[in-house]
Amino acid sequence: MRTQEEERNRPSRKDPEPRRGRPRSAAAERAILDAVAGLLEAGEPLGSLSIERIARTAGVGKATIYRRWSDKEELFVDVLRDIELPEPVVSGTAGLADLRLLLESVRGCGLARRSSALLHNVFAQMKSHPKLWEEYNCTVIAPRRAAMLAAVRRAVDAGELRADLDVELMNDLFLGPMLVRAVHRPDAPLPDDLADHIVRFLVEGLAPRPSAGD
Repeated sequence: MRTQEEERNRPSRKDPEPRRGRPRSAAAERAILDAVAGLLEAGEPLGSLSIERIARTAGVGKATIYRRWSDKEELFVDVLRDIELPEPVVSGTAGLADLRLLLESVRGCGLARRSSALLHNVFAQMKSHPKLWEEYNCTVIAPRRAAMLAAVRRAVDAGELRADLDVELMNDLFLGPMLVRAVHRPDAPLPDDLADHIVRFLVEGLAPRPSAGD
């Protein structure tokens, strides 16, 4: 939420700062993202961070920030995207192979959050900011879920998975165990072959195999 001072100093949407001849500076964006990450890492609560404080730390003007982000929530989401692991590169044509890569990226994010005090603290705070949490879900979580759903559908089309089952439910069955391990059980092991095990167990089934006599 902006303070009254930030609202008074914010550039008017009706009279935006001229952009011709003033390309967006990658260096300025980098400085702003690093400034927010540094303040959060130093223990600054999300709710107390002001645009003025961020601008002063980054060595830029507030208008430079507002030209790139309409509010703090948008900026914070970009900071989260920046400090997280990069999105996995998938083929876009494979089914189970791409699904394994996407599950592995969830495992990697879980490991990163365990080892990074910054990520752990930011996510703990973010859940108390509904607008920020919603924005993060829309811009980060939803695209990842869509990528996994697409991989499951490709696996169905390729005959790797049954075509008579609900695709959304199958996706949740693959993703659920990894999320439990990576997010909900911070002390649970995350071995290198966890994605392979999840896919194999679900594809082969969990029921006991019939004995030779049966």
